[in-house]
Amino acid sequence: MKPGDVVAIVLLLATAHPVAAQDPSRGQKLYETQCGGCHYERIHRRDRARSSIKSLVDLRIEVARWAQQAKHSFTLEDLDDIAAYLDRTHYRFTR
Repeated sequence: MKPGDVVAIVLLLATAHPVAAQDPSRGQKLYETQCGGCHYERIHRRDRARSSIKSLVDLRIEVARWAQQAKHSFTLEDLDDIAAYLDRTHYRFTR
């Protein structure tokens, strides 16, 4: 993936409204198998005031950014599902 691709994905994620419902259970499986090797759940329990993630849009952007950094080839649906899982279990922007 080229740097320009990351910018396009981030912009798409920030403005996209998923057509289908996000699947947090699927996101959990993806997170545990693809993301858990580099960091673990505790990373998401930082002091909210110090976190750069202030909204669901921020969370989706960070998921996409770190996926690209780790060279994972996730689909947009995968990224949405991972963000939905993290939102449900840690960030709770959507109630």
